[in-house]
Amino acid sequence: MSDLPVFPEGFVFGAATASYQIEGAANEDGRGPSIWDVYSHTPGRTDGGDTGDVACDHYHRYPEDVALLRDLGVESYRFSIAWPRIQPTGQGPANQKGLDFYSRLVDELLEAGIEPAATLYHWDLPQALEDRGGWRVRETAERFAEYTAIVAGHLADRVPRWITLNEPWCSAFLGYSVGRHAPGAQEGTPALAAAHHLLVGHGLAVKELRAAGVREVGITLNPDFNVPATDSAADRGAALRADTQHNLVWTDPILAGRYPASDEDTWGELITRQDFRLDGDLDLIAQPLDFLGVNYYRPTLVADAPHREPDPAVRVATDNRYAERPWPDVRRNSMGWPVVPETFTQLLTGLKERYGDALPPIHITENGTAEHDEVAADGAVHDADRVTYLHDHLTALRTAMDAGVDVRGYYVWSLLDNFEWALGYAKRFGIVRVDYDTQERTPKDSYHWYRKLIAAHRG
Repeated sequence: MSDLPVFPEGFVFGAATASYQIEGAANEDGRGPSIWDVYSHTPGRTDGGDTGDVACDHYHRYPEDVALLRDLGVESYRFSIAWPRIQPTGQGPANQKGLDFYSRLVDELLEAGIEPAATLYHWDLPQALEDRGGWRVRETAERFAEYTAIVAGHLADRVPRWITLNEPWCSAFLGYSVGRHAPGAQEGTPALAAAHHLLVGHGLAVKELRAAGVREVGITLNPDFNVPATDSAADRGAALRADTQHNLVWTDPILAGRYPASDEDTWGELITRQDFRLDGDLDLIAQPLDFLGVNYYRPTLVADAPHREPDPAVRVATDNRYAERPWPDVRRNSMGWPVVPETFTQLLTGLKERYGDALPPIHITENGTAEHDEVAADGAVHDADRVTYLHDHLTALRTAMDAGVDVRGYYVWSLLDNFEWALGYAKRFGIVRVDYDTQERTPKDSYHWYRKLIAAHRG
């Protein structure tokens, strides 16, 4: 594929990973258990009973992975810090061995000429905090601020770009409402409280990062591009409810300092009986950011649907009268997700239209696809569908930039095949294939394509 998309000078090309998905070493050097350790070790929670105990063994093999990044030519590497490595119980003094690991990783990156970008929370909450209420309670947000201060105090001199939370929608709703992610709860108002306390934790963490003097502070969201299945009033209303849960519950407080006007229509009595929103919270949450991280994979076609109440006595926060419908006449990846690159443009331009000058510069902190890779007899890994996906989505990104959206960088998801949460190891998003038996890394065709794209921009 020769028609490579062209980006402006200074545009940052990167790659991304997450701690629990790649590190392994789950019981080494003082690391405490996270909610994902407990969840993945609970029978029936993950496909095949897979866990992150070993994953990609990045904890021991990080020099090899940094060498892959250096050969790829990326300017930046987005990784996440495992809270239980720093504070095994989520509070108290730092575990020095945990800090030392991330210090070694950062130094290795800098020596390779790669800018570190650190995410403070990518879903691995210390289990001890979950036992005290998890994100349902405000105390967890306060502990998150203390953890942030410890990490920033140790790494702020060498890490210029910081992300407070990754995809809080997944933490709040997949974790506390749908129950498909750790900690596996299916709740109503407590899930909405978790969403709010994640936002409070973000605001408190921003203050700690500013106090530490870091250069760039942001948050990563995974906004959905929700399209009504028909032009009926019912389906348009369903799309607004989907938009409220997936997008506005985060973007309105963070970027506009308000709660969504569609709150009550979306959640009804679950939100009207809340007592977790306190005076002053919006000011805390809406502090100015240097960038907004956006993760994007696929669009969603939405239709009206009745409440889904398997138990009439229980109503979960995701039970809000909409249902996803199949996107017609498009290719689907191995996750079953529709591949519709032009919706990437529409999502980004829609954010610009809604928030205007309040929208900070954007970094695409994740974009990629799970595909069925072909391993040839000579060991080469061919993934033509992934190459096409990346090409077409980067082209759609460039179109959004031409329409006036200020995008400063792009991080491919993911550098490595890894533990894909509840789906275990069956789904592969990496541009580098990992043989989980031998831990051998093999760059795929998509790695070489991305390397070529980056090299073309360096002249």
